[in-house]
Amino acid sequence: MNPVETAADTGRFFDGGTVTDPPDPACPPRVVLERVEVGDVRRRTERFRMQRRIAYRDREYGVLLVPADPGSFESDLASVPALFTWLVPRTGRHLPPALLHDGLVHRADEPADYVSVDGHVLDRVAADRVFRDAMRDTDTGPVRSWLVWSAVTLGTIRAGSTAWSRGQHLRYLVAAAGSLLLIATLGVLATLDLFDVVDVLPWMGERGFVEELVGGLAGAVVVPLLLGLTWGRFRVAGAVTGVALAVLLHVTVVLALISLGYLATESLARRQPVVALTLAGVLAGASVLVLVLAVGPLR
Repeated sequence: MNPVETAADTGRFFDGGTVTDPPDPACPPRVVLERVEVGDVRRRTERFRMQRRIAYRDREYGVLLVPADPGSFESDLASVPALFTWLVPRTGRHLPPALLHDGLVHRADEPADYVSVDGHVLDRVAADRVFRDAMRDTDTGPVRSWLVWSAVTLGTIRAGSTAWSRGQHLRYLVAAAGSLLLIATLGVLATLDLFDVVDVLPWMGERGFVEELVGGLAGAVVVPLLLGLTWGRFRVAGAVTGVALAVLLHVTVVLALISLGYLATESLARRQPVVALTLAGVLAGASVLVLVLAVGPLR
């Protein structure tokens, strides 16, 4: 396969049929989902069961038909944390590849890797590569494709592969965790350096605000690219993940604080509705008072 191939080939996806109906290569994929909820009424987890299989003709492994067992298979669609759904939504052009990837990656309680129709065995690393190519074939944006592929590669490093020794798995874990922790730490120091709280990063130094900002952005690109080399065979995923972390760190922190505020407010409204209503009234009254005091001097 040409590693720089960029053209989409939507015909590689087709209807995989059901347990009783055979796959139909002439029919486009039909994503038919049944929504189910797991857990009690307060802690429900949304999952989906596929009513029809999806088939994909991979360039290396041939026809891949998922799920292998529709009766037990469940998916959360694109496995994207709520904080990042503004960047990668749970559905879209990447949904068929996401369902394909879920079907290829075996659960911890399953003894073996996925076996294709032609008898090829796919471990998690191979499943990740198929996922990346499948996103291209559905014409998913290249930036989004590489971001999502890097994220699932990080999940593979965490979970491990049947093809790795324990030493290999540990080395990948240390490289990934160590580099991401260092990038996050440098991001915090860069923020403090930008506002002259500390002066520890040589690529920022004691300069003007704009110059320090430019230097910080340059460091947010160069440092992750270098640290990505420590990921070995996953160096591309390391570079993409590292740069994304460095660039999106502050946005993520802000969104996390907003989400925590919302969750705290939701919890209070559920458990203590009278207290929540009282606090809302106090906040509204204080806002009106501040607005009046602010507008008054302008007259």
